[in-house]
Amino acid sequence: MTATVSPVAAAPVVKAPPAPGVREELLAAVPRLRAFAMSLCGRSARADDLVQETLVRAWANIGMFEPGSNMAAWLYTILRNQFYSEFRKHRHEVEDEDGVHAARLTTGPVQEGHMEFLEFRDALARLADDHREALILIGASGLSYEEAAGICGCAVGTMKSRVNRARARLAELLAEPEQARSRSLGTAPRHDAS
Repeated sequence: MTATVSPVAAAPVVKAPPAPGVREELLAAVPRLRAFAMSLCGRSARADDLVQETLVRAWANIGMFEPGSNMAAWLYTILRNQFYSEFRKHRHEVEDEDGVHAARLTTGPVQEGHMEFLEFRDALARLADDHREALILIGASGLSYEEAAGICGCAVGTMKSRVNRARARLAELLAEPEQARSRSLGTAPRHDAS
């Protein structure tokens, strides 16, 4: 058995009215709040938004304000906390109202880069083991020739020679025409649609 619920508006939440004079204190603090907001963010439109948000939050939580305490200090605290919360949340964003910055952002095609990486990886795999090892230790890992020679158990001069030969051979392999690389790798050449 299903029950039908009639669409009835929720009863409004009744709050206790603020103490007399609190509203006037709140409104009297607006010019000083705006000046404080300007000192924090430097832009009048942003400062006005910050003051408005502060007043909305203060009014929503007016029951937490203790009459007789410093209204301006309470409002400054709300404003300051709101500013820094938004700052932390949006610090990595770039304001671009006119879309100028977004228009300059472009992403190049990644397919070619991926294919070049695959070709590089295949050419690297075709190097002699000792040459590939030397090139990776020096070029990719950033070790010194002395450190790489110590790891491989060879003389520093031998390590320099291996790296030099590996770079030269890698350049040769990458400079080969695509069809020759494909034959040597045992794969069919790629054909670009023209």
